Amino acid sequence: MANPTPPPLRGEFCVETVPQSCGLVIFGASGDLVHRKLLPSLFSLCEKGLLQRTFYVLGYARTEMSDDDFRATVRADLTQRFPAADPAHVDSFVACCHYHVGGYDQPADFAALARRLQQLDAQYSLSGRHLFYLAVPPTLFGAIANLLRQAGLTAETGDTWARLLVEKPFGRDLASAMALDRELRQALAESQIYRIDHYLAKETVQNILVLRFGNAVFEPLWNRRFIDHVQITVAESLGVEERGGYFDHAGLLRDMVQNHLLQLLAMVAMEPPVSFEADRVRDERVRLLRAVRPLPPAEVVRGQYTAGTIAGHPVRAYREEDKIAPDSRRETFVAARLWVDNWRWQGVPFYLRVGKRLPRRVSEIGIVFRPVPHSIFAPLSQEDLHPNVLRLNVQPDEGVALTIQAKHPGPRLCLSRLTMDFTYQEVFGQEPPEAYERLLLDCMLGDQTLFVRHDDMEIAWSLFTPIVEAWEAEGEPEEYAAGTWGPAGADKLIEEDGREWLPL
Repeated sequence: MANPTPPPLRGEFCVETVPQSCGLVIFGASGDLVHRKLLPSLFSLCEKGLLQRTFYVLGYARTEMSDDDFRATVRADLTQRFPAADPAHVDSFVACCHYHVGGYDQPADFAALARRLQQLDAQYSLSGRHLFYLAVPPTLFGAIANLLRQAGLTAETGDTWARLLVEKPFGRDLASAMALDRELRQALAESQIYRIDHYLAKETVQNILVLRFGNAVFEPLWNRRFIDHVQITVAESLGVEERGGYFDHAGLLRDMVQNHLLQLLAMVAMEPPVSFEADRVRDERVRLLRAVRPLPPAEVVRGQYTAGTIAGHPVRAYREEDKIAPDSRRETFVAARLWVDNWRWQGVPFYLRVGKRLPRRVSEIGIVFRPVPHSIFAPLSQEDLHPNVLRLNVQPDEGVALTIQAKHPGPRLCLSRLTMDFTYQEVFGQEPPEAYERLLLDCMLGDQTLFVRHDDMEIAWSLFTPIVEAWEAEGEPEEYAAGTWGPAGADKLIEEDGREWLPL
């Protein structure tokens, strides 16, 4: 029997804005990200009525392709992703998709792009509003931004605007990130640059601020007096898959920790902003990151998976994966203990862990509260009463769960743990939207709240560049078998504080 549709929520309040009509130019339009994430996200926004009808997509890449060829690939993507979609809606979206062949280093190609955009703007009755999405390797970011400027495509006057979305990785260390940032900011203003961290756009992550600052019950407890420690885990059961070449060059510290996990920490621990304006929120994220104590190497564990078994299937060791060097020292697991030196969090450890080839896919923030100071339920001692835990599940089943102590029904005094939880799909009757939907929509609206500011990026790299340099210089990662929860060093890191990782 199908689950009934949930009734409307009482007290529901929605703020929904449709952005101005614009043209979206996607560099690297023949790549996997475009067809797997970006185009389906755009179509979903159209289906929800969140885009103007006068909207177009221009794919740009070196691959030879006509408009009709590109539209055929878009149609195939949407038909596979949305099998129940109205064919008329698919036709309407596909008709707005165009393609332009060009390179990434020649002024003549960008002059031709400028002429094509003028034609499309006239066709769609637009007035020079363009969003440029760089779904290309970071080595091309600076050149593309400079050529866009030379072609006159970054100027903003009156009702026109130009915005640049850049994917991670944003540099390999502090020096390279700062050099790349200088290149972009020579071509565009900071207000035009949208550095993506797609974890910030996940529903549960966005809900952290609402949970904390929209409810009187949580914020008074959100400090060192009531919270014992915080755990942030991002686990993947997959290995490197087809990304072996990229991953062996980057590793998890660069790929996940200095951006995604650190941003999750900032959202959990930041002070309340004076308003929900983009820079006020980002001011507090930056202020929090400035308070993170520099990490000594002893506070960070790195591991690399060996052969093992996941879900009953044998898997190869990391060094046996495709495009991986047989003597690679690249980390596939990182665990770290961070401290925030301010009044709210002094003495509260933040434990981070992320890994590949772990038992299952899950991303979760665990807020572990301090235990009760004394047990009145003899013979149960204080140690017998488990602490309350608030879990924020980021993926795959986005939701919130609170574990408390409760009396088990019956004549005897039997205490047990009770979990009150919900998932967004159960409560709201629909799956949370893809993170890229929110990122694309916010960029069109000119809202930078969920994007990384230049000083935010600089602080993140300054924290982890010393660790990157130490690992590049010497040492081997600690081995762990695929299908386990990581190396023994990760358990030792938290157990030496008298704590343990939350079961997942």
